[in-house]
Amino acid sequence: MKIEGKEYRTIWFENNVVKIIDQTKLPHQFVIKDLKTVRDATNAIKLMEVRGAPLIGATAAYGLVLAILENNDQSFLNKSAENLISSRPTAINLKWAVDRMMSKLSGVNSDKILEIAQSEANEICEEDIKFCENIGLNGLKIIEEIYNKKKDTVNILTHCNAGWLATINWGTATSPIYHAHKKGIPVHVWADETRPRNQGANLTSYELNEEGIKNTIIADNTGGILMQRGEVDMCIVGTDRTLANGDVCNKVGTYLKALAAYDNNVPFYVALPSSTIDWNIKNFKDIPIEERNSNELSFMDGIDKDGNVKKIQIYPKKSKAMNIAFDITPAKYVTSIITERGICEASQDGLKKLFK
Repeated sequence: MKIEGKEYRTIWFENNVVKIIDQTKLPHQFVIKDLKTVRDATNAIKLMEVRGAPLIGATAAYGLVLAILENNDQSFLNKSAENLISSRPTAINLKWAVDRMMSKLSGVNSDKILEIAQSEANEICEEDIKFCENIGLNGLKIIEEIYNKKKDTVNILTHCNAGWLATINWGTATSPIYHAHKKGIPVHVWADETRPRNQGANLTSYELNEEGIKNTIIADNTGGILMQRGEVDMCIVGTDRTLANGDVCNKVGTYLKALAAYDNNVPFYVALPSSTIDWNIKNFKDIPIEERNSNELSFMDGIDKDGNVKKIQIYPKKSKAMNIAFDITPAKYVTSIITERGICEASQDGLKKLFK
C-alpha cells in the first residue's frame, strides 16, 4: 500500500537487516527502523513499533533469522523462540509463526539453517499478503451487496487498526474497503480513535488518507449513536485470536461495538487469516489477556505548533489507571467471519466447513 504515493510493505529483509515502519512514530513522523538482532525484534514487538497479529508473527519469524545470523547455535535459537513468544501474549499469530519456524529449523544442519529460515520467513509474509488480498475479495461481496441495495455511499465502522499496517499488505478489516474503493464503490469509514494508543486515529485514518478513502475519526463511544441514527451500514473489525467456536478476542472496545451493532441490527463482521484461529483453547476465559502499562492511558503523544512531537500527561497525577488491552466478543454477536477461504458463520461448524 502507499505512503506519500510510494508503495511499501510493513516489514522486509535487506542486507541481513530487518526493516520495519516504526508505528510508534506515526502519524506525525515516518521512520524506517533497522532490526539487527533478535533482541531488536523482541523489543519492537514489546514496544509496539510493530503491532497487529499478522505483523508481529512475521516480525518474530524474521527475528529467528536474526538469531541465526547472531549466533548459529540451537540452544540460542530455542531461547530466542521462547523470548519472542513471551513478548506479547494475546495474539496467537506470534506463537503460530515461531512454532512454524522452529518446526522447520529444529535439528537442521547449521550450514543450511540460515537459508531455510530466511525462506520460511519470506513465505510467511508472502502467504499473509495473499490471504489478506483474498479476505478483501471475499469481503468485497458484502460491500457490493449493500451498495447495490443502497445506491449511495457505504458507511463502514472500524475499531483499532486492522489495516495494512497491522499485516504485511492490504490488511484484514480494511482489505474489503480497499478493494471496494479500487472498484469505484463509494465508501466512507467511521474510524474509532481506539484509546489508549489511538490506533484508529493514528494508523487507520492515516493509511486511509494515503489511499484517498473518505474517513472520519470518532471517539470510541460514538458508534452507538451513529448506529441508532442509521449512519452505519456495517461494522468490520480484525482479531488477535479467534477460537474455533467463533468467539473473538480483539482490541478492547470491540465487544461494546458488537453489542451496539446487535441492538441496532447492523451487521458485524470479523476479518481474519486462518493463522489467527486458535484451534486449541475451548473457553475464552483461558485466553491470555494482556494488561499493559497504565502510562499508555495517562500520557498522550501529540505535535505542537512548531512541529515537535511531545508527550503530555492528561490524567491527575494521583489517579490510578487500568489498561486492559483486549476483550472478548461472543460468537453470537458476530454476523459472519471473513477469511481467505470464504465467509462463514461464527461457529465451530462454520469454521470447520472452511478449514477441515
